[in-house]
Amino acid sequence: MDNAPATLDALARWWSAGDESPWIVETSGSTGRPKRVVLQRAAVEASVALSGRRLGGTGRWLLALPGFYVAGVNVITRSLAAGEFPVLLQEHASFTDAARELGEGGFVSLVPTQLKRLLASREDAAALAGFHTVLLGGGPMDPSLRARAAEAGVHVVATYGSAETCGGCVYDGLPLDDVRLKIDAGGRVRLSGPTLFSRYDGDAALTRESLVDGWFLTSDAGRIDEHGRLELLGRLDDMVVTGGLNVPAALVARRLREHPAVHGAEVLGVPDEEWGNRLVAFVEGALSLDEARGWVGEAHPRAWAPRQLVVLPHLPLLANGKTDRLALRALVMEAG
Repeated sequence: MDNAPATLDALARWWSAGDESPWIVETSGSTGRPKRVVLQRAAVEASVALSGRRLGGTGRWLLALPGFYVAGVNVITRSLAAGEFPVLLQEHASFTDAARELGEGGFVSLVPTQLKRLLASREDAAALAGFHTVLLGGGPMDPSLRARAAEAGVHVVATYGSAETCGGCVYDGLPLDDVRLKIDAGGRVRLSGPTLFSRYDGDAALTRESLVDGWFLTSDAGRIDEHGRLELLGRLDDMVVTGGLNVPAALVARRLREHPAVHGAEVLGVPDEEWGNRLVAFVEGALSLDEARGWVGEAHPRAWAPRQLVVLPHLPLLANGKTDRLALRALVMEAG
């Protein structure tokens, strides 16, 4: 993990001084070049206030993610806003020890991989059940993972957002108060409201492309379901054209993660002379290609089934817990 104490000290000085200069966070670069996102103080304050209002409470937080990414900034500022310094996971021998210091009724922000691993431990799962809320971001929350958390008595709220929106601004599919959400004609998710970033540091051209008439044009595809909630369909660049068909890789990955023998999955398209692109599935678990194809074919068109399977002991992760998609792509490209 990063040097969380140094990040905490810097943010605490910025927060307590009422400094009107912006805070800059860098994106993870999970799909390309990292960007430096400029967040005005008013946007950070709005994110803190709107989150607390939606969760129905504020308090001390456990920092279990890198402090220099937006999720870590959120944890630190929300704890500081409640008059508390967050508990730092890296300073404890285990998650349970850190949760014990935090006490009952605290808050924590995790990514799906962390939640899955913590639920596998009876002691850590019991500690999670003592939190007021576990925010889950950085990736999709599969129904099976939500069910496991509920069975363990863990209150989870799935969040959607990015550094450009001060982190999560849509909770369990519904935008926070004053945050606006719409799906454009091409299926792209657009967001607007008081938590929006002001610009990309040093990249005016990208700022003009991404901020249009007060709306942030995300790279995600989505739809509004019958309950009025946002359903994410994956990144726009996750739509893989293979054999003349458009295949949503994110939905294929979601289906694979539902297999009882799979602990994690990611699906990418890689260049292929015969198919244009071939669908490659990367999985943690014991699964054959035929089993993977059959499992996907039971829920989706057979043409969506992966044409290559790579079984890994663990999916490569970035420091913020997201899957390192560039590393996966390189793995296949290098193998030829």
